[in-house]
Amino acid sequence: MVELKTATHVDAMREAGRVVAQALTAVREAAAVGVSLRRLDEVAHAVLREAGAGSPFLNYHPAFAPMPFPAVLCTSVNDAIVHGIPTDYRLRDGDLLSADFGAKLNGWVGDSAISFTVGRARNADTRLVDTAFEALEAGIAAAVVGNRIGDISHAIGRVCRGAGYGIPAGFGGHGIGRSMHEDPGVPNEGRPGRGMPLRPGMVIAIEPMLIASGKDAYYEAQDGWTLRTSDGSRAAHAEHTVAVTEDGPRILTAL
Repeated sequence: MVELKTATHVDAMREAGRVVAQALTAVREAAAVGVSLRRLDEVAHAVLREAGAGSPFLNYHPAFAPMPFPAVLCTSVNDAIVHGIPTDYRLRDGDLLSADFGAKLNGWVGDSAISFTVGRARNADTRLVDTAFEALEAGIAAAVVGNRIGDISHAIGRVCRGAGYGIPAGFGGHGIGRSMHEDPGVPNEGRPGRGMPLRPGMVIAIEPMLIASGKDAYYEAQDGWTLRTSDGSRAAHAEHTVAVTEDGPRILTAL
């Protein structure tokens, strides 16, 4: 079931999204060579506390996972695609980090992700990250009344495949609102003109995930959460929470 949000609901989700944007900004500023992933989780947690917000990530326990997620921030480094658990690993020069974060404020959730290089960037990594955000922008641009979910999926997939990158099957965006994962699913590849029609009040998280080698294969790491590329190539992830409105898409997790 898809809940159509009112304008008041969307405004409330924007406040949750603002907390998400602030946390990811703080994480990016804190991410430097020698800083541990666990420290970045502490930075994000401090933003939640200051805002009086909760975490939809902490203790989240879907059926596939062997244990609840133990942090408020996902930190996926290099060949990790998504769902990386913050550990004592200390960032190295040239690491590609994807940070995914959510906040729940006054009953509403925001969810967003960024990818960036710590220290000196490889040209290939810069192109990968830039393409992830280009795919996100294309997906957002397609999130208009009269289009369908497939139009968003097609826009994302066209950018990713056109650049020669792989797309991990079975993982993509989702509806969002009172909980982190709601209907509908938003795949990162699809056929235009197919799927659920987009209506005013729908709020979705759009999140391209790209694999540098062009292959789609991945595996689940021993922690039961982290997804890694099967060939060890690097990955990038970008995400925004977006409301479908009569005036066009409204990004709720921008700073």
